Amino acid sequence: MDQIDKELKVCEQALNDFLDGKRRSFPRFYFVSQAGLLDILSNGNSPEKINKHMSKIFQAVDTLELEADGERPKAKTMISAVGKEKLDLTKPMKLLGKVESYLADLINAMRSTLNDITRQSV
Repeated sequence: MDQIDKELKVCEQALNDFLDGKRRSFPRFYFVSQAGLLDILSNGNSPEKINKHMSKIFQAVDTLELEADGERPKAKTMISAVGKEKLDLTKPMKLLGKVESYLADLINAMRSTLNDITRQSV
């Protein structure tokens, strides 16, 4: 039994180290539970499946409206968690690569869209 416990602790430590590395590469993952983060990472190649976690990653964003575009979809609209407002991204963004990479790119697309809207309103 002691051997199994030791091996289990080694596995748990390896998993924690892996998750900490992912959190360091995309700090918004610190706001997601361990189970939620495992679900996000295991389904990273299927953005449709991680859409349910958007509210944990981005404040006031409930989900993304995705558009089919070959193997991987494009994010085209942010749907808010408050009042179900929609905000179209200026340039729909294809969700490519690792989940932490395309979520970081999505932050840039959100900023760019908000900057464009601010410029237009001024």
